[in-house]
Amino acid sequence: MLRKSGIRLLAATALLGWGYQAVPGAHAQGSGGNSGWFVPKAAQPAAHPAAHEAPPPVQLPVPQSDSEEAQSQTPPILPQPPVPKAPEVPKSAPPPAPVIGVISVPDVMRMSSAAQQAERVLGARRDDLARDAQKEQAGWRDEQQKLQGQAKTMSSDQIQSSERKLQERVLAAQKNFRNRNRVIQEAAQVALGQIERELVQIIRQVAASRGMNLVLHREQVALSQESLDITQQVATQLNGVLPTVFIPAADVDPEVLAKSGTMPTTADADRPAPAAAPAKH
Repeated sequence: MLRKSGIRLLAATALLGWGYQAVPGAHAQGSGGNSGWFVPKAAQPAAHPAAHEAPPPVQLPVPQSDSEEAQSQTPPILPQPPVPKAPEVPKSAPPPAPVIGVISVPDVMRMSSAAQQAERVLGARRDDLARDAQKEQAGWRDEQQKLQGQAKTMSSDQIQSSERKLQERVLAAQKNFRNRNRVIQEAAQVALGQIERELVQIIRQVAASRGMNLVLHREQVALSQESLDITQQVATQLNGVLPTVFIPAADVDPEVLAKSGTMPTTADADRPAPAAAPAKH
């Protein structure tokens, strides 16, 4: 029987760029709720006269990790309660002799027209997100430079108010970018899920048609004959059955759409697919 877990893993890794991606130019700062998102210098408090500067934060000692603490302690002696003796397993019929085939799922995904469509559509959305993020970051820097130039003519309260507004703008933009990135990744999962479900069925069918009862990933096999490889046959069949996939529109949240029951997601795979729900604002 074909195991789906390996197919899912290789199918996911075969679609380059479909993993989590932060916006280009974004670097984790490890500060509060902004972890994983770049806060440019423009979003940092402006330089003020010495009277307004806050004291540097106190550096706390780095806590010892659990692994280091475990290594420094003597392993405890724990009780070992008795376990029941396992009964003998009755003999049964031996499995059939293996008839082996091999397949390269990454190659199938590269030849898949549906996978190419998804990567093209979602890649364009990722590029748009990156451009918007870079434009917003440039706006933060401009605003910070403007604030620095006006700092000498502003009171302490005015400076703090301007800094607070800029920080609120940064946080709101970060929240928006994180949500857009999530929507893109979930749309990719929707597309990948359709390909994955169809691929599992086709591999079973192709293997059965050739009398194979064991199909291995080609990347894990040191040597095999070309006649055992079903990659091209599976890819051809996949393109014939699933030339395209459903991809949620850019302005539609896949989670909202899935809850409405109007999208052929993994959860609703056996349901008929009515027209897609309109975007909710």
